[in-house]
Formats: sequence, structure tokens, C-alpha cells
Amino acid sequence: MTAQAPVKSTERLNRIWSRGKDFLGSELPIMCGAMTWISDPPLVSLMSNLGAFGVLAAGNMPPELFAEQVDKTNKLTDRPFAGNVITIAPNYLDHLEILCQKKVSHIVFAGSLPRGAEIKKAKESGAKVLAFASTASIAKRMISNGADALILEGSEAGGHIGHISTIVLLQEILFQFPDVPIFVAGGIATGRMIAHLGLMGAAGAQMGTRFVMAEECGAHDKFKEIFIRSRAREAVSTPQYSAKLPVVSVRALNNHAMSHFGEIQMDLLEQLREGTITRADAQFKVEEYWIGSLRNAAVEGDVEHGSLMAGQSVGMLNKVQPLRDILQDIVDEADQSLGGVAELVKGL
Repeated sequence: MTAQAPVKSTERLNRIWSRGKDFLGSELPIMCGAMTWISDPPLVSLMSNLGAFGVLAAGNMPPELFAEQVDKTNKLTDRPFAGNVITIAPNYLDHLEILCQKKVSHIVFAGSLPRGAEIKKAKESGAKVLAFASTASIAKRMISNGADALILEGSEAGGHIGHISTIVLLQEILFQFPDVPIFVAGGIATGRMIAHLGLMGAAGAQMGTRFVMAEECGAHDKFKEIFIRSRAREAVSTPQYSAKLPVVSVRALNNHAMSHFGEIQMDLLEQLREGTITRADAQFKVEEYWIGSLRNAAVEGDVEHGSLMAGQSVGMLNKVQPLRDILQDIVDEADQSLGGVAELVKGL
């Protein structure tokens, strides 16, 4: 099944990467985050085949289509990968059932907080469970509910985000739960950073924006081109205009889609005031907008009117590369950085 040889870790890196590697069942403790319209079977399977760890995005895909996606991924790789389910998606429970029935090795819960019974269901299928934690209290709750590992994602990330930066979450969560494998995400683009996170106690890292730049990633060429031209400060997060319409912030490159989202919120708030729409329906309209808008950009190439979801690490990206080269660069950077640290602390 594997057309290319996997990228290998190093003896030095294995000293800080062994826990993440063992948990994921991969050569590298590097996860490709689930990106709607982008994290599809070809990218997910190649990620795993090359020694890293792919995560299949469910979004709000029709259940029968998601089942097909899982089957396609299984045909393309015999290595572990995860299925990502969005707890606030209308098809969430169907997606979870599919992953359990098909014995996918790892299940990632995203969106809002999964119930204990849902985590239990995933674990009873034989899957290892990962859950996102954006605060220390959520981390405690997910661990007590049975999550096997956590993904700590700071607000620097692209797409739907929390409100707290990675550097604060490292102190609130990573340092406080040393016995739980924790994968760090949000603003990460280099092997050097991943090496230092490992020294802090992280089991590994999750990246999305960096992997959009893989030649094999199916995102439209125009989508990738605008990533190359963009700076970190141009990846901005959306505001919430009123508590009457709670929305999950989205980080994306600033364009017409971002400004139009403000108009959509104002229109929905007016409808809420008039009583012509329920809050649940209004929130669904918001998510429907982002899913459709992202497809327009990532699939159709409309980079002006489509959503350009990207993390602030986009400012560090300057070329499209084969995925194997990206992973090799990450390993080389990480190993060199770890060697530099060893020299720095020698004799202390």
C-alpha cells in the first residue's frame, strides 16, 4: 500500500517523541489536523503512509458519504489514522457510529464537549480517544470522562478556534497534566518548535496550515498561492457581535468573505429580534456559511469571496513542496534544534 518509504525519526528525537509515537502508532508524532474539504482520503492516507498521522475530516458530511471516505482511506493505507467528528454537527452521532463500526483506530472529538457516554462508546469500539481542551477545566473534564489524550489548540490556529493563545495553554494545561499525552496545535509550522514542545512535555504536535502547502494536498492552487503571499497578521479572527447569537470564532485571511460574515451576523440578529428565526437555526446558518464559503475557496478557487481559513503560521510559508519533503524538513529541523539544546545545557 505504501508507495513511498516513510520519513524516519532519529534516535535523539525518539527520546522526547516515544510517548506520542506509541500513542498514535506512527513513526512521527505529527498529526495533520482535520480540515473540511481538505483532509480527504488521499491526503490522510499519504500522511500516515509517510510516517506521520492523518486525521479524516467528517464536517457535516452525509453519513453514507463519510462511510465511503473511511473505506477509501482504509484501502489507501494499512497504517493508523483518526476520524474527526464535530459534536455540534447535525450528523455527529451518525459519524461517530460509522467510526465505531468500522473500527477506526483513533477518534478525535471536536466542536463542543462530547458526553461521557459518547467517549465510552468510542473506547468500547477499540479506538483511542483524543479530545480538544481550550481551558484547564475542560481538560480535567475530558480526562475524567475517559479521553486517552488531549489536543491543546491555541487561538493562533486556523478555522474554528478558542480564545486563548497557545503559550498560555501550555502553562495552564501541558504543565499541569504530565501523565496524559498532549498534542499541541495552533501557530506551529517548524520542526524547531515541535522539538522545544517535546522538551516541555508535549507528546507531539498537530498542524494544518503547513500541510495545505503539500503538492499532494487537494486544495486549489489559488488557495495555496494566497497562503504564500500572506503575512501572519493577515490571518484574523471573526468577532461575535452579540451574546444573543453565540458564534465560534473563525481565523482566516481577511477578504470579502470575512467582511460579509459581519453582515450575515447583523441580518441574523435582526431576524432574532423579529422572532422570525430561532437561535439554533441562526447558529446553523452561520456554520452553513463557513462550510460553503470554505469550499468556494479551497475547492473552487474563489479566493476573494470564499473563506481562506488559515492559522497565523501562514506567514512562515513560502513554497509548495511534496509532503515527504515537508515531513523530512520538520524532522531535520527538530533534530538539529535538539542537538543545539543538548550543547547549550551540557555541563549544567
